Amino acid sequence: MATIRDVSRESGLSTGTISKALSTPEKVSPKNLARVEAAIKKLNYKPNMLSQKFRKKTSNTIVVLVPDIANLFFAKVISGIETVAQKEGFSVLLGDTKDSIEREKEFVSMVETKLADGIINLRPYKDGDALLPKEGIISVNASSCENTPGATVRIDNVQASQKVVEYLISLGHKRIGVISGLADNPHTVDRLKGYKKALSNFDIEYDADLIVEGDFNYWSGLSAAETFTRMADIPTAVFCMNDQMAIAAMKGFTDKGLKVPDDMSVTGFDDMNVSRYCTPTLTTVAQPAEKIGEKSAELLFELLSGIKPKVTEHILPYEFVIRESTSAPK
Repeated sequence: MATIRDVSRESGLSTGTISKALSTPEKVSPKNLARVEAAIKKLNYKPNMLSQKFRKKTSNTIVVLVPDIANLFFAKVISGIETVAQKEGFSVLLGDTKDSIEREKEFVSMVETKLADGIINLRPYKDGDALLPKEGIISVNASSCENTPGATVRIDNVQASQKVVEYLISLGHKRIGVISGLADNPHTVDRLKGYKKALSNFDIEYDADLIVEGDFNYWSGLSAAETFTRMADIPTAVFCMNDQMAIAAMKGFTDKGLKVPDDMSVTGFDDMNVSRYCTPTLTTVAQPAEKIGEKSAELLFELLSGIKPKVTEHILPYEFVIRESTSAPK
């Protein structure tokens, strides 16, 4: 295997010049740079990237904190992050935090000890238990909500939820249930705010009994559907705060003898691929998941390069997709 000394002999340049050409090529003359590149190509030299990173005091690695790695929405966001990171020559380390602050601390310490350069957090900021943003840690929140400090990328969850519920009202639904996330989850807070705004705009009284708490997973959607079917006055439509709960809820309603959408309209949030192929196909909010990932990574690399971004909060457009799971009440 060729060494830097072999490249030095082949090019006729010092090992110092070779090292500089690899780490800071802008500081080497075009003529010498061409000689180095020719020698490297001829010898098939593979630089020791670990030693280069040590000298540059950078790891060329970013950490992505994922609260639930099995969630397909996060998979799309990560795909967008990977696309940008690869172009920048960075590796991506996934930190499956399982929504645990203690596990987050372990990954944050990687940046503090220079094992990674920056963090993209997919858990929404929650005042009181947030580790990020933190002084000395370059980070971006890629799943943020209203009033998130620091660099953030998000959609307008309040507006998107309001649009969904107002659509259901326009179809003639007045008793609209909700399958939420956990009550203290910032996405739950924002999306419930949009739900309440829609009711208020149409003079429909808010009924807390119509809110069934879920946990953004399939099981909680199935369980919530059963809760609704036991109500004396069941709703005619249900707004679910993600697609996983919505798809499971449709199964739950069907198992209890209700037809979707004839007896119960159901909407979701996220537009996972499966939402286009389930029966019936799901009316939902399409979040630009990959774009969220790409924009978050671009923002992080701006910060890592020392550039102060002109905009630190990016609110990306969403799409409301109407499919077969909603109709006027019978």
